[in-house]
Amino acid sequence: MRATGLAAISVVSALALPACLGPADLGRAVGSAAPREAARGLTPSPLAGRTVVLDPGHNPGNFDHLDAIAQLVDVGNGRKACNTTGTSTGAGYREADFTLDLARRVRVLLLAEGARVVLTQDGDRPWGPCVTERAEIGNAADADAVVALHADGAAPDGYGFHVILPAEVVAGAADTRPIVGPSRSLGVTLRDAYADVTGEPFASYLGGGTGLMVRSDLGGLNLSKVPAVFIECGNMHNTADAARLSAPTWRELAAHGVALGITRFLTAAPATTATTATTSTPTGTANPGSNTAAAETAPTTRTTPPSGRVG
Repeated sequence: MRATGLAAISVVSALALPACLGPADLGRAVGSAAPREAARGLTPSPLAGRTVVLDPGHNPGNFDHLDAIAQLVDVGNGRKACNTTGTSTGAGYREADFTLDLARRVRVLLLAEGARVVLTQDGDRPWGPCVTERAEIGNAADADAVVALHADGAAPDGYGFHVILPAEVVAGAADTRPIVGPSRSLGVTLRDAYADVTGEPFASYLGGGTGLMVRSDLGGLNLSKVPAVFIECGNMHNTADAARLSAPTWRELAAHGVALGITRFLTAAPATTATTATTSTPTGTANPGSNTAAAETAPTTRTTPPSGRVG
């Protein structure tokens, strides 16, 4: 993984950067901001002593091990496939390749912040791991935050990104009650930072324009004992989203958005207060020019995914 000039700069110093900046502008702006942050006494390693688990969704090798990933595993309130292949763009760029590349980019940034970073898989396994093992990796690491990286495969006319929060699930090995609150804080903070840096709108096809969903069917959330969320970084079936997700320069911005959200959560910077989330009914209410409106008042409901794809 290549290191960028941004990797040596405190992620915290980039929080106020406007979303319209391109990669070159972002590097110049962050570089000029770092001395100002140092002057205000911010630690150069704000995440020292913190552990972050990044979970790149799926695995490029899953396509060659369909029987293995189809085995059913217990997610507490039901049984689901161990894993899936994920989705892809119309041009064939696979979600599994996107998530692994993004995870490696985020890792560079978080390591520069002083964090310990664990990946659930780094292209070093022939397939998987199963969703149950992914959750256990975060638990065993006693992670301060777990972020599962995905891209959606919704209808082509839908666009934008969303963050998935754990529902309250008490069933079998699952008991999410201790993590629902901190996971919501992580999710809202991640949502806001990602939108600020990338300019990607909240999903138009679910979440009521809030950019948030609450789900009770994901093993990675149900079985987690530490704060955990999923981020669907865009819709791979939408032409505009697919073009962004496929571009390395845009993936660098996405990595900054994810790293900013994690850093802001772990350094306890103020985040948007939200008693949100969502309905699974597509609403088409997101406005690409206004990412902050609807999340303040929408009631919380448990949801199921329109596509049923993410596992």
